[in-house]
Amino acid sequence: MSDPYETTEQHLERILRRALNSFDLPDSTVERLETALTHSSSLHSSHHSSALHRETYRHTYLLADGTPLTLWELVHSGPRDARPGFQQHELYDDEADAAIAAARLTGGSGDGRTFGHDGPVLGQDGVFRYGGQVWGDDGVFGYDGPSAGLEILDALMAAPPTPMPRTYAPDNSADHARRVLRRAENRDAPGEGTALRLRAAFAHHITQVFGRQRQVDGRDARFTLYEHAFLLLDGSETSLWEVEHTATPDGRHMCEVYGDEDAARAAMESRTRIC
Repeated sequence: MSDPYETTEQHLERILRRALNSFDLPDSTVERLETALTHSSSLHSSHHSSALHRETYRHTYLLADGTPLTLWELVHSGPRDARPGFQQHELYDDEADAAIAAARLTGGSGDGRTFGHDGPVLGQDGVFRYGGQVWGDDGVFGYDGPSAGLEILDALMAAPPTPMPRTYAPDNSADHARRVLRRAENRDAPGEGTALRLRAAFAHHITQVFGRQRQVDGRDARFTLYEHAFLLLDGSETSLWEVEHTATPDGRHMCEVYGDEDAARAAMESRTRIC
């Protein structure tokens, strides 16, 4: 990842140039990085399976004002990346955003699986099964059997479990809301009124409320639903509901944002083409 003879300026230029989402970095972050004096890079986490190779790197910069600034780089490739050594790069200035992006790739909220004594059984085909659910070697689960379609529909429409009390983090939340709205690709995303209201956000909390993988048009597609909850200056709360999926013609990741959970779940149901 690092060249010992590379200057900090060259290092920054290289990782910004190759990142698919470098335009999502806040302008204030990019401006601060222009004053970086030195840097350090290290591997933060990794996930490797037959379906996915993913690594997260931490790049920390010492700025001219004596403060540190960290970028989180997500590097990944999968089976559909036919070219040897082909990798995709994403950059985030928030560790939570990087973790969400990593969970999006693995189809869940983490890399590992924990099973109890009554948990899934490993079959001769190398697949874990339990209660009609199936886990692949990449940790992503779905359903099998004759009732698979109905169970997927039930999962899509089911009400989420009772949420734990939120712990809001004051962390440049208005800018986080702006970035969520900016990456929305659906035409019916929340408009200027919502964007204006979210300028008063001073804390936020991100929750993954749904994650599944299933067949759409004969190929695997992942669906993940996130709630971005915001605490506003007047003490009120509001949420953006973000759907990330790969049910696109070329299998690329697509982001859609909605103002309420029902609309987000309806969009996921529509994308799965379940009749």
